[in-house]
Amino acid sequence: MRVAYVFRTNQAATYPLATMILPQLEQGIHGVDVVGMMFFDDNLYCLREGDPVGERLAKVAEEKGILLMVCDQCAVQRGFADGTFEQCGLGEVTARGLVKGVVAGCFPQLYAALGGSPPDQVITL
Repeated sequence: MRVAYVFRTNQAATYPLATMILPQLEQGIHGVDVVGMMFFDDNLYCLREGDPVGERLAKVAEEKGILLMVCDQCAVQRGFADGTFEQCGLGEVTARGLVKGVVAGCFPQLYAALGGSPPDQVITL
């Protein structure tokens, strides 16, 4: 089974991701193929360059081909992107200051990125 995660609620990246999902991915025991992760609001902070969770996640994502995407509007608001609010949703915002491999986008970019090999389930945490 192929899944994508959406980290939407407060501390979703610091608890379920950091203490359950990521360790399972690192150990190869997660049980499904994770094809993408989308981060909203303050969940972006775990992806800052140098953050231990973000660095570990970037390594796993590169090894397993997992898409790491941050909400472009959330990234602009928090200083993690080059672009303006008017560019959000158009694919014109670029992530910066985040771990290797993270891209910024909105739902149209997420759908396009996962469209060639879509997940069977999307799990929102």
